[in-house]
Amino acid sequence: MKIGLYTKIISTPALKFLILEIIDFLKGEGVTVFLHKNLQAELQFDGVFDTFEQQTDKNKSLDFIVSIGGDGTILDTIELTTNSNVPIIGINMGRLGFLANVSADGFKMAFKDLVKGSYSLDKRSLLQVESNAELFGFNYALNDFVLHKKESSSMITVHTFLNGEHLNSYWADGLIIATPTGSSGYSLSCGGPIVFPKAANFVITPIAPHNLNVRPVVIPDDQVLSFEIEGRSSTFLASIDSRSITIDNKVQIAVRKADFCVSLVRFNGESFLKTLRNKMLWGLDNRN
Repeated sequence: MKIGLYTKIISTPALKFLILEIIDFLKGEGVTVFLHKNLQAELQFDGVFDTFEQQTDKNKSLDFIVSIGGDGTILDTIELTTNSNVPIIGINMGRLGFLANVSADGFKMAFKDLVKGSYSLDKRSLLQVESNAELFGFNYALNDFVLHKKESSSMITVHTFLNGEHLNSYWADGLIIATPTGSSGYSLSCGGPIVFPKAANFVITPIAPHNLNVRPVVIPDDQVLSFEIEGRSSTFLASIDSRSITIDNKVQIAVRKADFCVSLVRFNGESFLKTLRNKMLWGLDNRN
């Protein structure tokens, strides 16, 4: 079995210790360990392990990629798996852990289950952003695509079209297009619904809309969304899974479902409902 390890940056001694512990454990289990080239450089292991990097054929030879950090690290890991569909195992060193759901002290049991084949693959859809300008480099999102006002207290108007037909003109601070996975993130905090991961939908959620009768809308994910933006300023913010850039009102943008999915490894006893209850603290009341 070949497993690649990835993390954004070794920010704490605890994270470095965990990575070294994972490496030793995997080697002891007979696993061939690959390190992302940046991780190998940080650990000063040059030449000790085979490396992998973004969008290379070598990624296709990996059986799994382990993302060590949190949900944000998993979002970065997706860019490494685009052309290979290698399943991702998320080890959570962060806070919430909706996607990275293996605890730092539970990785040994998780890897033993992995070797035994006691796991399932959770397929998650992504959205793809298309434009007449170079935007993010990697124009795919697991969570959401957001248009937002910039450097002004004035709202913007986002004229939104569904397969070329006018849907609505959102007069608001911005607009969120969320996948089912992203429906429990920024969209939820702005009043959007939670959508189950296997639902074939997108959620359109306005951010602080001026008109109170404007509410989130759930649409089929086989639709193509396009936008025209107006405002007192000629520049706006566009973000995709928290990576933000500045655009102007001449940029043409369309959003559609990507033609590939991301596979997240789930171990026995885990489910979306269980994660939702635990992370949202549903059914808990401090008065009891």
